[in-house]
Amino acid sequence: MSAAPHPAAAFVDRLVFGRRGLTLAAFAAATLALGWLASGLRVDAGFTKLLPVEHEYMQTFLEYRDDFGGADSVAVALRARDGNMFTPEFFALLNDVTDAVFFLPGVDRTQVYSVLTPNVRYLEVVEDGLASGNVLPPDFEPTAEGLETVRENIIKAGIVGRLVANDFSGALIAAKLQEFRPGAGARLDYFEVARRLEDIRAGAEAGGLVDVHIVGFAKVVGDIADGAARVALFFAVTLAITALFVFAFTRSARLTAMLLGCALTAMVWQLGALAGLGYGIDPMSILVPFLVFAIGVSHGVQMVGAARAETLAGAAPLEAARNSLRRLLLPGTVALASDTVGFVAIALIEVPVIQEIAVAASLGVAAIVLTNLGLLPALLSWAPPGAGGAQPPRLAPLWKRLSFAARPGPALAVIAAAALLGAVGAFHAPSVRIGDQHRGVPELRETARYNIDAAAITGSFDIGVDVLTVIGETAPEGCIDYAVMETLDRFEWRMRNIEGVQSVAALTATVRALAAGLKEGAPKWRAVPRDPRVLAQTGAFIPTSSGLLNADCSVMPVMIYTADHKSGTIERIVAAVKRFDAEEPGAPIRFRLAAGNVGVMAAANEEVAAAQFPILGYVYGAVVVLCMLFFRSLAATVCIAAPLALASLLAYALMAALEIGLKVSTLPVVALGIGIGVDYGIYVYGRLRLHLAEGLDFAAAWERALSTAGAAVALTGLTLAAAVATWIAAPLKLQADMGKVLTFMFLVNMVGAIILLPALGAWLIRRRR
Repeated sequence: MSAAPHPAAAFVDRLVFGRRGLTLAAFAAATLALGWLASGLRVDAGFTKLLPVEHEYMQTFLEYRDDFGGADSVAVALRARDGNMFTPEFFALLNDVTDAVFFLPGVDRTQVYSVLTPNVRYLEVVEDGLASGNVLPPDFEPTAEGLETVRENIIKAGIVGRLVANDFSGALIAAKLQEFRPGAGARLDYFEVARRLEDIRAGAEAGGLVDVHIVGFAKVVGDIADGAARVALFFAVTLAITALFVFAFTRSARLTAMLLGCALTAMVWQLGALAGLGYGIDPMSILVPFLVFAIGVSHGVQMVGAARAETLAGAAPLEAARNSLRRLLLPGTVALASDTVGFVAIALIEVPVIQEIAVAASLGVAAIVLTNLGLLPALLSWAPPGAGGAQPPRLAPLWKRLSFAARPGPALAVIAAAALLGAVGAFHAPSVRIGDQHRGVPELRETARYNIDAAAITGSFDIGVDVLTVIGETAPEGCIDYAVMETLDRFEWRMRNIEGVQSVAALTATVRALAAGLKEGAPKWRAVPRDPRVLAQTGAFIPTSSGLLNADCSVMPVMIYTADHKSGTIERIVAAVKRFDAEEPGAPIRFRLAAGNVGVMAAANEEVAAAQFPILGYVYGAVVVLCMLFFRSLAATVCIAAPLALASLLAYALMAALEIGLKVSTLPVVALGIGIGVDYGIYVYGRLRLHLAEGLDFAAAWERALSTAGAAVALTGLTLAAAVATWIAAPLKLQADMGKVLTFMFLVNMVGAIILLPALGAWLIRRRR
């Protein structure tokens, strides 16, 4: 006769089974309502969501964003296929593209730069001193003489490498975007901008005269969204593979449909709840719904396996469902609580997009609690008697062979092998880098159009879309103070000579050129003048629209254009800036980090680096506390937590080997790996404890636990691993990389739960008398 159920289990039992029809009706109504909300879910991309607003770099960024523009930019490069940009046809196309970029939605029209725009000017020495004018003269005609004049003006303006290709094969249009419409507050539709940019490309390339290359955050979002549209196909494949494995386990189409239906219902509830709370789904979090589906399948398999075991023992479907719910309610709740802690912990990183991912994942886990511990048991109570039948007899020897690790001798060998793997993982895990590890956008394949465009622009120009802006702060009229300008000049030179820096734009470079121009171009005068009057004379020709100074010359930004945004490049440049500032504590100008898109990445990387170990500490601390509260056994807690820690170490080592950085899009996967591992351990040990309480020795108890909960764990690990392995062929590199990591984590967590856990238990756990 079974013991009296826990009061909480008894309450949930009455709630679910007291009026089963009403229970199913309530779930159906909730699913319809949340499904209707989910149908209105929008893809919500935003540049400011990537900003860790509390970071000191972002305080600098926000303080000067209105004066010098934000970090959200777009660049369109036209390259003549014959290698010569000085033709009437090329300039006609350049004019059309410049106008098209100027009228893009969200463009700050004061921050559009091209050879053809009036804010791009040149300076030259004439008989009366210095003269300036637009690079494109007001009376320009596309004749041989007019084109030669423009060529001369380009050279005098010093924009070769910036707005004109180094070999004069093409030109670039650069623009800043405003994420929120001034006065209205409406968010910019980045997907519309991406579509318009592709229209610009198609129109310009139609004549066969030029190749067009486009980079910028808006284009990244558009390309990821295009790839994400094909994620649905891979999800369908994943669902089909999962269905096949689950059917092989249950041998019942009805049980398979119930399990998968509940997992999909949880995913629908998650998406509907997000829409109802006013959230969208960010392209960086497109894998979160699948993570919810995977957790739902993992827990659902345990419930279905337990119910089927009850029916095979002679229980009626209703009795089997009630017994399974009572037995799995507490371990299931503990396991799901551990999953939730993993996702909530990443919200400690104060980056809005990461916090949105934490909210989305937590809502998904909350939905799983209701569907797997409420809807699924209610459905199972109506399963036909004997659904699925017994396990095939040929599986019994398999479980017997797999139970070898529960004997002290083989267990010692397993523990030694695990210790060796742990040492290997601990050696390689610190090699995981924070941030991007490759050129271009790591979420896209190397052969993606965006990454090809980025490489083409970097190869032809000295600038691209990757820029780290350092803000130089001094007293008003600092640009006529030699001490200030000399320090700025040395800083510019230092930054120019750092590995990974492609070019540097600063006020002093222009001042040096003007000073030499005032002395008939003599190279020996190409230096910062000491005389304040000469500094004032040269500064008079540099407008604030250049972005090199503000109105009272108390702020002078230094724009450092980088060859890429790899984490090593960013760390090297940031360290050099800090080192320069620290070496001269009394300098008349101070340098503050950072603006530009690379400044945003630097701040996000530092936030992730600072938070990753506290997050792991919180997650493992919660796992230990929950296991201690539930099992009241230190030995049981060690048996569950040790395989989990080993899996985490090996996953980090794998990410280091595959050069997958730890960043916004990969953090949820780390949290999922910990959550899935806890689920496996809690369910398996919960079953083991029941058999130990029956008086069986450890090896026999483990063999029986392995044939029930262990079989479900093995099925879940193999199913999910096989399903996500298909992602390796996905068009998005983000999805392919996560497919590799998730496949590995699902398998390692499964092996840890059915091999390492009993090996530890064989030495730590003694049978209760």
